[in-house]
Amino acid sequence: MSQEFQLHLTIKVKQNYSTMNFDVHKLQETLCSLMCAEVKIRPKNGTLLSIETPFYFADGDSYQIYIKEMPGGIIRLTDMGHTMMHLSYGNDTDKFREGTRGKILDQIKAETNIDEDNGEFFIETPVENLGSNIFRLGQALTKVNDLTFLNRARAESTFYEDLQEQLYKIVDLDKVKKDYFFEDMENAKDYPIDYRIEGKYAPLFVFGIPNKDKARLTTIILERLLRAKADFDSLLIFSDLGAMPKQDLARLSNAGGEMIASLDAETDFSRKLLRKINPN
Repeated sequence: MSQEFQLHLTIKVKQNYSTMNFDVHKLQETLCSLMCAEVKIRPKNGTLLSIETPFYFADGDSYQIYIKEMPGGIIRLTDMGHTMMHLSYGNDTDKFREGTRGKILDQIKAETNIDEDNGEFFIETPVENLGSNIFRLGQALTKVNDLTFLNRARAESTFYEDLQEQLYKIVDLDKVKKDYFFEDMENAKDYPIDYRIEGKYAPLFVFGIPNKDKARLTTIILERLLRAKADFDSLLIFSDLGAMPKQDLARLSNAGGEMIASLDAETDFSRKLLRKINPN
């Protein structure tokens, strides 16, 4: 293979494109020139060629994509495991294979038709499909990279998974009642409590709050508990407290107890939880 090659791009247009004012052939030449300037191949070592692409991680590092020659004239486009390694610096990539994230990762691989082997993402392709598959692999790696956004801007289902995981790291499973109902309250099943834990002085009710709707529901539940003269303490854990509307937060503050601004505040979560629960 040559050290550099040009990707050939074909633009398909309708047969009646002559009615357009554009010079289609000129556009094709210009686009090919631009794309070829963005994608180049350079020797990496005796067995690999490195592909320069316009794909970058959020921190400015470029995607690592390589060509590896396989038997039978097949080319393997591979990231050599670099994407997962890069993401592991700021994320627990084991979580990418669990729960909601795991389902999304499987969906990404199915939609883009890429394979994975122990963290290495790759596509095997004949030479004539090399250009389109470079961009297909780049698209797949971008979607994998987007899984990191679930750590900060969590989808609701992922937030609850993460909350439960952190809770069970601190409190034994047998001491936690999930989806608890305070039976002494009228229509108790309409007002579920995420978790009940035996507290030092009163039962501790833990609420996860991923969005404003859950903030409003939690306010209603707390007010109902207070009206029923329930003896309890509460801990409110937000996905992102700063994103809550001020009015909703004010109403919730009046009814509720201590708050945790986000699941990323793990030390704060552990400290406030341990201060309230029964250690025995």
